Amino acid sequence: MLKYLIPYLILINFIGFWSMRQDKFRAITHSPRTPERRLFLYAMLGGSIGSLWGMHVHRHKTKHASFTVGMPVILCLQIALVISGYILL
Repeated sequence: MLKYLIPYLILINFIGFWSMRQDKFRAITHSPRTPERRLFLYAMLGGSIGSLWGMHVHRHKTKHASFTVGMPVILCLQIALVISGYILL
């Protein structure tokens, strides 16, 4: 299981980071944007660290309360799930 989990988490975090970068670029160039729902989906699928990192590196969505509060909450919930999973084992 861990054999597939680690590469998946690396990939989904890269996607989260990249999606923040792309959305910032699209905002600057007035191109079609990535829906906020999709940005949150990447975070919920395990890419919350990459998404948060992308927010801060690219200074994107850092003034939106839904992102500045929502992304850390998603990360905390994911950490709690991992910890509780280890406790239950």
